[in-house]
Amino acid sequence: MLPLILFIMLVLANGAPVIACKLAPGLWPQPVDGGRLWRDQRPLFGNSKTWRGMVSGTLSCALFSVLVGLGVWFGFWFGLLALGGDLLSSFIKRRLGMAASSRALGLDQIPEALIPMVFAVVWLKLPLWLALLVVVMFVAANIGFSPVLYRLGIRRHPH
Repeated sequence: MLPLILFIMLVLANGAPVIACKLAPGLWPQPVDGGRLWRDQRPLFGNSKTWRGMVSGTLSCALFSVLVGLGVWFGFWFGLLALGGDLLSSFIKRRLGMAASSRALGLDQIPEALIPMVFAVVWLKLPLWLALLVVVMFVAANIGFSPVLYRLGIRRHPH
């Protein structure tokens, strides 16, 4: 049951920002990087990484974590680390000259799943193989369902 709970938390961290953007587009739309540029004169993360997304993703994980008995602090840190992994992916993509929301298979999914799952291994004493299984499940689901969510008008991009 725990792997399913952690998978759902990854989906929440990834999906809550998308839903929050649809429900409250004017709420905290400012980019996390404040529009700052790195020394290569490219954005740190890009305009699609907003405070609304950081807050909604983190709080959704914290709330769900309380509901399933893992505690608010586990959920808070799990969500924050998942979103931190997403920021890391965006940072790397900008350094590679890739535009915001461009597709980078693996890079778009692995850091945001792997970083919080390493945290789960430490905090929950989760076996490493089980954590890696959850990462693989998340990557496969993200790649498989993103085009469907795009066709339904939930996502802005098909990847």
